[in-house]
Formats: sequence, structure tokens, C-alpha cells
Amino acid sequence: MPGENLSRDEARERAALLSVDGYEVSLDVSSAVGEHEGDGPRTFRSVTTIRFRCAEPGASSFADLIAPSVTAVSLNGRDLDPSEVFDGSRIVLEDLAADNELIVDAQCAYSRTGEGLHRFVDPEDGEVYLYTQYEPADSRRVFANFEQPDLKAPFRFEVRAPEEWTVWSNGAGERADGVWRFAETKPISTYITCVVAGPYHYVTDSYERVFADGTRLEIPLGAMCRKGLAPYFDSDDVFLVTKQGLDFFHDHFDYPYPFGKYDQAFVPEYNLGAMENPGLVTFREEFIFRGKVTRASYEGRANVVLHEMAHMWFGDLVTMEWWDDLWLKESFADFMGAFSLVGATRFTDGWITFANRRKAWAYRADQLPSTHPITADIRDLQDAKLNFDGITYAKGASVLKQLVAYVGQDAFLEGARRYFKRHAYGNTRLGDLLSVLEETSGRDMGAWARSWLQTAGVNALTPQVLLDAEGRIDELAVVQEAAESHPELRPHRVAVGLYRRGASGALERYARAEADVDGPRTVVAELAGAEAPELVLVNDDDLTYCKIRFDATSLETLRGHLGAIEDPLARALCWSALWNLTRDALLPARDFVDLVLRFAGRESDIGVLQMLHAWANSALVHYVAPDWRAEGERLLAEGALRELRAAEPGSEHQLAWARFFATTASGDADLRLLRGLLDGTEKIDGLDVDQELRWAFLEPLAAHGAADERTLAEELARDDTASGKRHQVRCLAARPSAAVKAQAWAQVVESDALSNALVEATIAGFAQPSQRELLAPYAEKYFAVIERVWRERSIQIGMDVVRGLFPSLQDSPETLRATDAWLSAHEGAPPALRRLVLEARDDLARALRGQECDAAAN
Repeated sequence: MPGENLSRDEARERAALLSVDGYEVSLDVSSAVGEHEGDGPRTFRSVTTIRFRCAEPGASSFADLIAPSVTAVSLNGRDLDPSEVFDGSRIVLEDLAADNELIVDAQCAYSRTGEGLHRFVDPEDGEVYLYTQYEPADSRRVFANFEQPDLKAPFRFEVRAPEEWTVWSNGAGERADGVWRFAETKPISTYITCVVAGPYHYVTDSYERVFADGTRLEIPLGAMCRKGLAPYFDSDDVFLVTKQGLDFFHDHFDYPYPFGKYDQAFVPEYNLGAMENPGLVTFREEFIFRGKVTRASYEGRANVVLHEMAHMWFGDLVTMEWWDDLWLKESFADFMGAFSLVGATRFTDGWITFANRRKAWAYRADQLPSTHPITADIRDLQDAKLNFDGITYAKGASVLKQLVAYVGQDAFLEGARRYFKRHAYGNTRLGDLLSVLEETSGRDMGAWARSWLQTAGVNALTPQVLLDAEGRIDELAVVQEAAESHPELRPHRVAVGLYRRGASGALERYARAEADVDGPRTVVAELAGAEAPELVLVNDDDLTYCKIRFDATSLETLRGHLGAIEDPLARALCWSALWNLTRDALLPARDFVDLVLRFAGRESDIGVLQMLHAWANSALVHYVAPDWRAEGERLLAEGALRELRAAEPGSEHQLAWARFFATTASGDADLRLLRGLLDGTEKIDGLDVDQELRWAFLEPLAAHGAADERTLAEELARDDTASGKRHQVRCLAARPSAAVKAQAWAQVVESDALSNALVEATIAGFAQPSQRELLAPYAEKYFAVIERVWRERSIQIGMDVVRGLFPSLQDSPETLRATDAWLSAHEGAPPALRRLVLEARDDLARALRGQECDAAAN
């Protein structure tokens, strides 16, 4: 990996020297099918012509290419010796002219890690499928280029492929003489170019819009997936959300969609959620649901569709100059995804999901030792790869939500409109956005940016309530605190809500006041004289980004009456605050488990319920005292089964409780029930045990030794698909055997034979919370191998291994000391690797603090 890195300084130097006029890329992927001969990787031919200018004739620079071999290099008609100019990742370009033409003929490797041109063979029918994935810097695995976001250019692609295939790229394409040729793109960055090829199932639709001046915009729409997923592909719903999004963004952005067609490809073994390639957005195929899922899954997919669509403007039309300002596209897309979800689709409660799920991601990331300002310091591509995190996405989006409240929605959207028109097809920095927002809002954006974009950390807001002799509020203040490591106190626009139980017993808001919290203590004068509250919610309506704390009365109210809060957003905010208290070792984890057992069954929002299930499981695995785990597991399994049987037959709540029961099942009776539900000897009215649910039941059976290799092979025969294979691999690795664990470890760590998806599945099965003793020997092995894995494997696989195999289940001070010893002995290790280990160490230390807090409550 180190030889493939590119630093910010190198990129700036090259951008100052070069301007790119255009690319012509010719790929021949005929070799994707048929038998592979030879020992080396399977390759395809890639011929690239780049026309570019040099500001200093006679200067030297370099092009990027990662390929097994280069056949020929020509610069301005002069043949260069590939062995002299190509080192495996760069092509040296010396004595450049004012105007240049570079031609590179290379053999590039198909990918099995989801980076570059990924090749997938469908086990169901043997069909081969290809797609590309580049961000931040993997287009150089497919064609020679200048791999940095600020060297934009138009692209022309042509692809020779097997006769029976269809090929797609960013522009519209036609086939002639066995070659697919695609329309030239607008000037775009290398990382958002794209090719998808294979016998995909393809569905079409169209979008039309007539603007106020009478002009008509027509956008051809397409959606595709593997043939094996076609029976499950609800393309009508994908197209519905797509059209709703296009209407919404045209209403608000005043800039017509600029990239012609709009294809959406759902592809196999995809590392990300999705990627915003203009005209050809790629998604992980798990967004096509093979079994029954809850409304939250459809909402999640719609949010991703809209997030990627927002990128057509924020990111594709206007692109950050370097990865420091990644937030300029990701924070905006994350905010716009939720904003448009609520404003344009059936998912009108999208802000609840945002408060409960997206912000949880941000709060966790912002308390890690690797936290960083939203505008980050990205030294190189490895830094960039790791910064697709909860800060850049969810915290940035949270801060933008507050910015809308600060400057007003109209000023915010007018700023966006001016930003697009002023910088179309160009690259920007933070100052470019702040300047248009200052124009439209009349506010000084500098101070806001310094507090919110250029400092790290999350503040905690706690209410202080003083009552007078008559029991009314004499003074209500909001106290703001910050961590010692990031002591910045910020300006917050908040709503403070007061709640009491009414005659029906429901906790209802009876007073609300908005206030600007600034500094360590802010009095909310408007609430003086109000009746004494049973609950004070200091970030009601979720206007700011903060950790909510409670006064003693409010916390006692929640312990007894959390389920009585009528407003679903307020309830979600309280759940989120209680989970943060648990993670911060301020609330015993068993108390959180108890709250879930008593009140989760009354939760109406299915997305919140599923988040509570995940949090309760995390509390059990990481935060409860070890000597209470067995009891906690029994209580959660009993509670989940009770709610499963009580849920409305056939409802999504029943499905959610069934899945949660499977994650908590461990006792003999629980496992017998799962087995019976699989073989039909047990039945729960309304519960359809479809294929996806069968695999969910099989994993705990495998992990507890109740489903052997033969059983899993029989299940794969029943579901002999790519999805089935991933499930089987995960279940096989979950079995409680030393030999099984050794084999799984070797497959992931000592071999690169598995694809990215099967690496992920093997790691997921390997680390079972019920197998702590069995996994203990791998703690020492982990620290012995991670530097080699990072050096030898792709960055994606390196990240999967370093994160996924960290011995978090060996939650003891000894593991913490071993981690510290590795960090001390490897101060010169790649910063990105050290960051991953530091983050895992912090999670472990947090778990130990939580366990100590929980033990003290016994």
C-alpha cells in the first residue's frame, strides 16, 4: 500500500502544473469469461489517451496506474520504455510540452476486493458480472490517469465485451462492431467515472419536467441487478423515490440535472452503501430484499437513493479540491438525503431516524481519539479512505441542520443555488461555500465555521431546574460541558421542552422555549414561572448536535415512564440520550437493558425499535459486568420471546422481535424453538420464516453447536445463491470449534483467495460473543500479523481485518495493555493503521469503564 499512496502536497504540485483537456479510455473485458490460464491475476486490456497541458514546459510530473504490466507508453509521439518509467503505481513523465498527449497500453487486473474493476461469478448460474468502484483513488486500477479530484476532464469510454452482455457507463452508450461506445461526459473527476458490464437484468422508465420558461427536461431512467435477484427487484419503488427526488431537487436547486441519463445499478460484493457516479449510480445489492423486511429498510434505501442523487450537484457538479473538504459533498448529501426524504417521500418521519441512527454514528466517532474537525487534515489517500466516517457524514449533516436553523432555510437554499452556478464543473474549498452563505444570510459565517467545522468533539447539555416555594420554575438553566481533550464550548440553538403526565398518564409537552446556548451556563428566562416539570428535554426537536443529559428528576421520570412519552421524536431523543449515558459509564448497562425490556415493546417507530435491539445487544456484549452477562442474556431472550408472541401476527414488529430473539437465544429451550421454527414443528402465528429469516435462525444454532456442517450444506442446497453462500460462510465460521476458528483465521489472514464479501462474512462469523475462551488465543496472533496484513493486502481488506479481528471480546485490562504495547512498539506504523488500532483500543477502554460502572450497581 505505501507505494500506492499520494500525498496532498504531491497533488497540489501536480494541479498547479497540469490541466487536463480530455480522456479516451478503451477497455477490453472479453477476458472476464472463460477459463483463466496462468498463475498471475486475470487481466484485461486498458488503453488510455490523455490530452493535457503543462504550465511549465520542460517540467516533469507523473500519471497514476496500478497494473500488473504495461505494454507500451507513448508521450507526444515518443515511445517510452515501460520498465524505465513505470514502477507499479506511477508513470514518470519528463520534459513535458505545453500541450501533451499520453497513450498508455496496459494489462490491468480484475478485482476481488471491490476496488477497481470487480469481477463476480454468480454461483447460482455461473454468470459473470463486472462493475467499477473507485473512491477515493482506484480508477488507476482500471486506466492510466491523474488520480486527484481537482484535475477534472471530459471522458470518452469504449468497452469491448462478450457478445451477450450489456455495458453501461456515465454517458449514454451504443454498440457497433462489437464495441460499446459512450457519449463524452461533462468535466468530472476520475473517481466518479464508472463502467458496469454483464448480463444484468435491466428495467427502464423516464422522468420529465417542464420548467417555468417552457423548456423540457427528459431524463432516461434505468435500474439493474443480477438476473438471480430479478424476482425480488421492486424497481417500481426505486423509480418512484427517484422521481420524487428529482422533483424535490429541481424545486430547490434551480439547476437542471446536468448528466443526461440516470441509471442505478445494484451490484454484488459491494463494499459501500452506494456511490454517486454521475449517470450511473452503484448500490450494494442488499438493497434488493429477498425476504420480508421492515419499513425501516425501505426508508433506509430511499434515503441512500436520495443521498446519492444530492451528490449529482454536491460532489459531481461541484467537487472538493482535495479530500480535506470531503464534507463539502458528504455532509450535504447526508443532510439532503434526510431533508428530501421528509419533504418528498412517504417517509415523513425521516428526522426521527436521523436523530436516532445517524447521530448515534456521529456521537461515537466524535468521542474516539481519531475524532477530527468536519474540515479535516487529510495528508494522503490513506487518510482519505478512513475519513468516510461518522464525522464527515452524520456530524456534518447534523451541523448543517443547525445551520439551516441559524441562517434560515431560504438563505441556505439560495446559497446552494449560487454555489452551483458559480462553481459548476469546478472544484471548491470551505471558503467558497461560506462566502455564498454570507451573501444570502447577511451573517458572519467565520465564527460559526470556527466553532462547528474547524474544532472537534461533542458538547453535553444538562438542565438545571430551581423551583420556588409554590413549586413553579424559579430558574431553568442549560449547562454546557466539553471533554478535556476537546474543550471547545459552542453556540447552540436549542429548544427546551417541559413534560408532565396528563390525566391519561401520557407524558406530554406543556411548554417549549427556544434559546441560544452559549458558554458554560445559559438561563432560559422564558420558562420561569412554568409549572414544575417531570421531564426536561434540552434538545427537544433535535435542533442542535449535542449529547443530552438529564437532571435527577427527569432521569427518575424516564426510569418509570419512558414509554409514556407520546411524541415519537422526543421519545427517540430520550432513548439516544440514555444510550449515550450507558456508553459514557454514567448509567449501568443493566439499567439500560431493563429499560429496553420494559418499554421497547411499546415503541411505535420500527426504526427506533430495531436500533434499541442493537443497543441492547451491544450493552450485553460489551458494557454489562461479566458476572451478569448470563443473567442479562436470559432476560433479553425471555423478553424478546414474550414480545415476539405478543406482537400482531404478520407485523413488522413481530419480524423485528423474531430477529432480536435469534441474536439473544442461547438456552436449550430457545435453540429448540429456533430449530422447530426451521423444520416446521413449531409455529408462531403470522411469522413467515422465509429464506433470509432461516439464515438468521441458523447462525445462533451454528454458534452454539446445534447446526453442523451438514445442516449448513443442506441449507445452501436449498438457497444455492450468492446471498446463500455468504450466509453459509458466516455460519460455518460461527461454529464453536478450535479447528473451525483456525481455518477461518487462515482463510482471512494467511490467504487472499476469498473475495471481499466472503472475507466480511468469515470475520462476522468468527467473532461470536458466546465464544470468548475459544477466541482468546487470537489476541496475541492479531498483534503479530496486522502490520503485515496492512502492508500486503488492499486497503479495504486491511481495514476489514484490522477492525473485524481486533480482540474486543477479550475485554480485560490485559488486552488493553497488549494494545498499548503494540502502539508503543509501532510508532512508525502507517498512520491509518495506527488510527484503526487506536479506535479499537478506545472502544475496549470504554467497555471496561462501562463494566466497572455496571458492577458497582450490583
